[in-house]
Amino acid sequence: MMPFGGEEQLSWSADGKTIAYTCKKLSGTAYATSTNSDIYLYHIETSKTENITEGMNGYDVEPSFSPDGKSIAWLSMEREGFEADRNRIFIYDLGTRTKKEITQNFDQSADNLVWSKDAKTLYFGSAVNATHQLYAYHFNTKKDAIRKITDGTFDYGSMDLANDAKQPKLICTRTSMSSPAEIYRVDAASGTATQITFTNKELLSTLKMGNVEKRMIETTDKKQMLAWVIYPPDFDKSKKYPTLLYCQGGPQSVISQSFSYRWNFQLMAAMGYIVVAPNRRGLPSFGQKWNDDISGDWGGQAMNDYLSAIDDVSKEPYVDKDRRGAVGASYGGYSVYWLAGHHNGRFKSFIAHCGVFDLESMYGSTEEIFFANHDLEGPYWKKPQPKSYERFSPHKFVQNWDAPILVIHNEKDFRVPLGQGLEAFSAAQLRGIKSRFLYFSDEGHWVTKPQNSILWQREFFRWLTETLN
Repeated sequence: MMPFGGEEQLSWSADGKTIAYTCKKLSGTAYATSTNSDIYLYHIETSKTENITEGMNGYDVEPSFSPDGKSIAWLSMEREGFEADRNRIFIYDLGTRTKKEITQNFDQSADNLVWSKDAKTLYFGSAVNATHQLYAYHFNTKKDAIRKITDGTFDYGSMDLANDAKQPKLICTRTSMSSPAEIYRVDAASGTATQITFTNKELLSTLKMGNVEKRMIETTDKKQMLAWVIYPPDFDKSKKYPTLLYCQGGPQSVISQSFSYRWNFQLMAAMGYIVVAPNRRGLPSFGQKWNDDISGDWGGQAMNDYLSAIDDVSKEPYVDKDRRGAVGASYGGYSVYWLAGHHNGRFKSFIAHCGVFDLESMYGSTEEIFFANHDLEGPYWKKPQPKSYERFSPHKFVQNWDAPILVIHNEKDFRVPLGQGLEAFSAAQLRGIKSRFLYFSDEGHWVTKPQNSILWQREFFRWLTETLN
């Protein structure tokens, strides 16, 4: 499953006679318009292959054999063409050749499956309320056998089982917005966590972090939205600070307690900015409906959520309303382009990285047609035409642009191709708006090379200094 698949897409049975693997056996147009991957079993002794997810048309990934060799678990999305559907956990009984979902009453997505040594418990991770926690499913128990193990303002990531059968311990990575990954040992019964690596301790001891605050904000449709607000170190309420609205990508990608090496909120705060990072409509960990509400409505309620967030925080006397900016990448870049045409004087500066600018041209050039078909509700020639193309395409509102904008785009971005950034930059230039174009010839949809990352940060803060200070 390129480009992200690794060893988690393979699993050997305990007796070494069978290997399970994930494969999307499609090509050409079918590959671009479908997410239908399956779990296959290859039997070493007979050289035969069988598909155990036949008829399941969404993503089926990450197979994992139970230690006793009786079952196999995997993650499954129900809807074909929807890459951000709820990740359910399915169990396949190798004896009866039947499968069942064990997360039917669990309105969250699962990941990182790990079996207990006695095969009576399946551990997994899940995002909830803008954090990522550990859970356990106990077999042969009463209804609602899912148990939450951990809780707190942090994210657990990669997970494995320690070699302690009597008192199961989980070995995990853990991050927060203020700390890169370290390894922790978590007691699977109590949730008690013990840090066992301190790789970054010496370096972090030289840095002063800003306070990270959870803030609940009422949206225009009277819902409660969680936003993270990150303050500069040595924050002084009597002063006024420039403030950034961070727009998340995805569009279905939670703003949790992960530690980013590009969109690093503590770095932004250290440069003197308050950062407002709302979990607007479409971001996971608040139930599937909240997640689904973005699809077909890119420029609707999600944009209102952004404006609610910046307006709410701007009520505080320490927010300088004359020095506010909006920044983001991918759908976050789209959000920046959209807000540039609808912000009604709220923002003084914008930064958009690999953002969608023209929905029609993006539809005809992205490599993931299934994504556009689902989130835009079909092609632009469909009759009647989906509302997204007329109402939600940022290029139709360039006449309203009135603030400086930095456009960043990458040559090898096939998700949101380079033309999207070039179109936005050309529009700003032709309208006489202060603008700059930062181009990476060797990056895809992200910035992954260390030297490119340094350049990205340098130009990011240079632009903000020029336009907000």
